[in-house]
Amino acid sequence: MSKYLLPSIALFISLLAVNAGALEVQVNGLFAGKAVLNINGKQRILRVGQTSPEGVRLVRANSESAVLEINGQQQSLGLNTRIGSSFSAASRKKVSIARNKNNAYYVNGSINGRGARMLVDTGATSIAMNSADAKRLGIDYIREGKKGNVSTASGVTEAWFVQLAQVSVAGIKVHNVQAGVLEGAFPRQILLGMSFLRRVKMEESDGVLILSEQ
Repeated sequence: MSKYLLPSIALFISLLAVNAGALEVQVNGLFAGKAVLNINGKQRILRVGQTSPEGVRLVRANSESAVLEINGQQQSLGLNTRIGSSFSAASRKKVSIARNKNNAYYVNGSINGRGARMLVDTGATSIAMNSADAKRLGIDYIREGKKGNVSTASGVTEAWFVQLAQVSVAGIKVHNVQAGVLEGAFPRQILLGMSFLRRVKMEESDGVLILSEQ
């Protein structure tokens, strides 16, 4: 074999390895069931279930975030969020949450295996929810909880304190998480409070909140 051909083959294999592993992905647009991505400098418009020529598959998308699957691993990204990695070395799960027009961070997750949409609230000492949400999630707070009082904007109200078996956000799972259940319609949204947040790593930059496993 030619002595000039061997280096050429080695270079070709090296380039294949780089192209197959390293990707730069940025979310430029988010819509219901569709996302506009920039992948290695090329714009790709993907609908849910489609895979780009680079191997990036759109799992789901809405106006706040897109879940991408790359090399069998899922990443949740908000608008204008960029990731760059070989992905094969990723070990800690991470989710990027874009701030909405009301300067709030909402995230989809699960509580005891049931789907729940939650508002990230660092001012709440624990996860908090109203009694209707607790019943929908199968939480028997009266039988299993401990009765007490909590302070709200409307004053002191009765609550039941329970231990949630598992709370999950984008694959980040935390077990035995304290929560408070309030009778009535308050809070309107389930609050993802510090009983979960203090057990993950939080970073905030340019309107994006990043949660990752510790």
